[in-house]
Amino acid sequence: MKYVVLALVFAGGFLAAHLSGVTTAAVPPQQPQGPGAPAASGPINPDRLAPANPNIDFQGYMKIAVAAQEHRLKRRLTEADFIELSKKDGVIILDARSKEKFDLMHIKGSVNLSFADIDIESLKRVLPDKNATILIYCNNNFTAGGAPASTTITPLNNPLANKGRAATAAAAFPSKNPVLSLNISTYTALYGYGYRNVYELGPLVDPTKTKIELVSTAK
Repeated sequence: MKYVVLALVFAGGFLAAHLSGVTTAAVPPQQPQGPGAPAASGPINPDRLAPANPNIDFQGYMKIAVAAQEHRLKRRLTEADFIELSKKDGVIILDARSKEKFDLMHIKGSVNLSFADIDIESLKRVLPDKNATILIYCNNNFTAGGAPASTTITPLNNPLANKGRAATAAAAFPSKNPVLSLNISTYTALYGYGYRNVYELGPLVDPTKTKIELVSTAK
């Protein structure tokens, strides 16, 4: 009887240890939870990524950007050449900033087509002739905070008139990261849509001293 009892005790202990090991192995380690938990890395579903969108071609854009960069090298104008060319018949000055910034201050005679609104139909409407001479400029052509000497402001309509011309210029031309300059984006977009007669205001000019006439149409 003694040996039977010992055998049963041994068998019970072995079975308990075996089941304990199985249970421990079956329970995965708990992941940290809460605000301090490390963020998951990689895609949510690495084996189920979104299919390619035929209307979004990043590689194609990069090819256009490289070609536009080469084309742009000899089409950056001095301030004097920009002014002279802008006076010729048929020349269009394009301002691709937002309408809000355009109304605060822009080069006299320019037309506004916000970069966000550039598409096939808007270009047909605003720039129907792809052979026309187009001049572009952006925020990063003007030093921030200057008071343009040739600015025309209607005090009764301009919300910044009581703060002075310097405030208007600073609000109209906030600087962007140089590598994300609007001139680069606009030039690349126009090139991609087939416009090859595009010129860019090249230098950084002081709005207090520039001979380029700046006007405000803010209401």
